[in-house]
Amino acid sequence: MPSLAKLEIVSSETSILDSVGEPLTRPESLRLLEALLFAASEPLDEAALANQLPEGVDIKEMLHLLQAEYAPRGVNLVRIGRKWTFRTAADLSWLLTKETTETRKLSRAAVETLAIVAYHQPVTRAEIEEIRGVQAAAGTLDVLLKTGWIRPRGRRKTPGRPITYGTTEGFLSNFGLEEIGDLPGLEELKGSGLIEGSLPSGFAVPIPSDDTTLRDDEDPLDPGDLDLALAPAAEAAPDQGSGAPVEPEMSGADKPSEDES
Repeated sequence: MPSLAKLEIVSSETSILDSVGEPLTRPESLRLLEALLFAASEPLDEAALANQLPEGVDIKEMLHLLQAEYAPRGVNLVRIGRKWTFRTAADLSWLLTKETTETRKLSRAAVETLAIVAYHQPVTRAEIEEIRGVQAAAGTLDVLLKTGWIRPRGRRKTPGRPITYGTTEGFLSNFGLEEIGDLPGLEELKGSGLIEGSLPSGFAVPIPSDDTTLRDDEDPLDPGDLDLALAPAAEAAPDQGSGAPVEPEMSGADKPSEDES
């Protein structure tokens, strides 16, 4: 009788496994890939993953198989830029929300600057000011650099060799984008009500690109650039009567929210 009872228990466990649809066997390369991604402290690119797998494994196929396998689960495999990582399913993010987390809005100037960098990158501080139509506050780029959403790319091949800026993988991760091309276009912006009223003739939203390759008009960053304060120093006040408004430098709690600007 004991042996019969044991047999019944084993049979019951097997039927449960079958009922949830778990495959009896999985490719060993899929298991290895799963382990690598699970143990990684940061997103990994396909090349790094492929180097750890047996030769001949189609890394793209394995990633998409694993992504499909995890799609209905509480943890999903997601692509961020050119890298992959496990993340809590979007509809379950509320489970990990901490009430003690303080969320601070960016100032309107910072939001506008971030949008310009995202759509027009690579872009210099002077080019940002030209697009916005006002001088940038000395701390605006500092704030965005500290968030990790923008980065220095290189130096423009123009007098003064100003630094060019672009977005980061942190920007994509924070805004839930797989790639910078997922940013909304003109029609989507109109449909969401973010652009209202009549637009100037020929107005268009640029197609964003975050290709890390330096362009023909960019030089590599100079040695030590990343160790210095990359945000440009505050500029002298404009000449009287120039009509160009200057945004005051603000820091910390003094920065207004987007709605207050």
